[in-house]
Amino acid sequence: MDFMLVLNNVLLFLVEVGDGLKAIGAGLAVFTGFAAAIGEGNVAAHAVDAMARQPEMAGTIRTTMLIGQAVSETTGLYGLIIAILLVM
Repeated sequence: MDFMLVLNNVLLFLVEVGDGLKAIGAGLAVFTGFAAAIGEGNVAAHAVDAMARQPEMAGTIRTTMLIGQAVSETTGLYGLIIAILLVM
């Protein structure tokens, strides 16, 4: 079989099922929110653990935790934005 014919058939197939593939991609992109939530939960748990062990460092630990969680939350937001763009 000619390579161009195979490529043409594959591209036609992708055009036919394109909406389904977009929905699958959007669903996968939304899972980044779950991963971000799990990571943020772990960070908060370890920060509370650290504050319990060294109460005098609570302010520094809390600040570092909040900055880390804000950075980690952006991955969930990026996944949501990508999912919305894929569905449109």
